[in-house]
Order: sequence, then C-alpha cells, then structure tokens
Amino acid sequence: MIEIKLFKEAKLKGYTLIEGFPGAGLVGPMANSYIIEKLDMEYIGHIESEEFPPIAAVHGGVPMFPVRIYKEDKYKTVVIMSEFTIPTQVIYQLGNELVNFIRKQGIAQVISIGGMPSQKPTDVAYGVATNKALTQKLKDAKISPINEGVVAGVSALLLANSSEFGIPVTDILVQVDPAVMDPRYAVTAIINLKKLIKIQVDVNELERESAVVEAKVKDILKKARDTHESYKNAVDATGPSMYA
Repeated sequence: MIEIKLFKEAKLKGYTLIEGFPGAGLVGPMANSYIIEKLDMEYIGHIESEEFPPIAAVHGGVPMFPVRIYKEDKYKTVVIMSEFTIPTQVIYQLGNELVNFIRKQGIAQVISIGGMPSQKPTDVAYGVATNKALTQKLKDAKISPINEGVVAGVSALLLANSSEFGIPVTDILVQVDPAVMDPRYAVTAIINLKKLIKIQVDVNELERESAVVEAKVKDILKKARDTHESYKNAVDATGPSMYA
C-alpha cells in the first residue's frame, strides 16, 4: 500500500511537479537533490509503503523519510526526492497514487528527469511530451523530441495516465553511461529544465562540487541498499518476509 502524506498545509494548485526517481545514471536524484538545496525548498511531506526499505534518512541531524516531498513558492515548484530505487512490485501503485495526488492538488504539470543509456553519452538532452503544445515547447527549447523509444518506471505510468486525465507531462532524458554516475548528467538535466520553466539554479556550483555531489548520492543509495539487504536477511532467518 502506498500513502502520500503532507504534514504541512500546502496549496499546490498551479505548481509544477518535478520527479526524478533513481534510474539510469542516477540523473534524477542528483538533479533534484541539488535543486532542493539551492532553492532552499521546504520539506512538506513524504511517501511511504510497507514495500519500501525500512530506513530513515538523516540530514543535518534530523531523521526523515527516504522518499520526501518539497515545495518552493517563488517558482511554484514541488520536487520528489527518493533515496532508493523504487521496488518493481509497487511501481504501478505508486504511479497511480501520484496521479491521484496530482489531480487532487491541482498541480499544473509534471516534468520527469531521467537517464537514457548510451554507449557514447553527449550533453544533448531529449524529450517526450504528452501533447502537441508541449512537444513544440521542447522543439523551441532545442530539446530533441523522441519519436521512437521506451520510457520505464514511474515516469512511464505518468505518461500513460496523462491522456486519460489531461495531465501535461514532459520527460527530460539525458544520455548516460549506465555504469557511471557523473554529475555532469545532472547539469545537462537542469540546464534543459530551466528552458521549460522559470527556475533560477546556478549549475556552475554543481560543476565545481561534482565530486561531493557524486559521493553524497552514492553514499545515500548504498546505505539504503545495504540496510534493505540486512533487514531482508534478518527476517528471512526468522520467517517469511514481505521483501522476498
């Protein structure tokens, strides 16, 4: 069961939701973590499920849920930050709950950030949009629309549900080497995000802090993975596990 909970009152009508769950190249977590920090976004809620790893993230001495929701009012943005890869068995439910959340809150549009595996990554971004107006916006921003391909994970479900519920969804896809986590992928994503929405984030600092950002995200995801495996092994030793 997936629950999206806001513990602070928030009026999100007309806001842009930016999601970037961990995937190829970890583009989404790197970009979103940086955006949250530089815009000093407010932590307003979280997403929880019995299928998620039993971990609490600790930042600045404060324990937090590992899948968090932040907002920022100046640019009317909402960002979802996840510190682990969403288990396959709950992706459909999470996608559906996000659609319900988006509709209930009156969120104006969704922008997904992800990686597109490539043998020779470049700094060119590609995009997928759910209607002609958004596709034209991609072209105007010099983001190449994808005519043939596959989008996976939560982003795919948001795209698939958009036509039924009239939710404008755009995917920004950055070429990545799946075996390498390079903060420059996040730089490319943010540069192209700024072409689509009015958001002021200085990527020069991300380029200078690339080693720190990479180490931080790697450490977060490694701890989540190790904790999940340790918990699973402990439960397996005593009886049936819902993480099997």
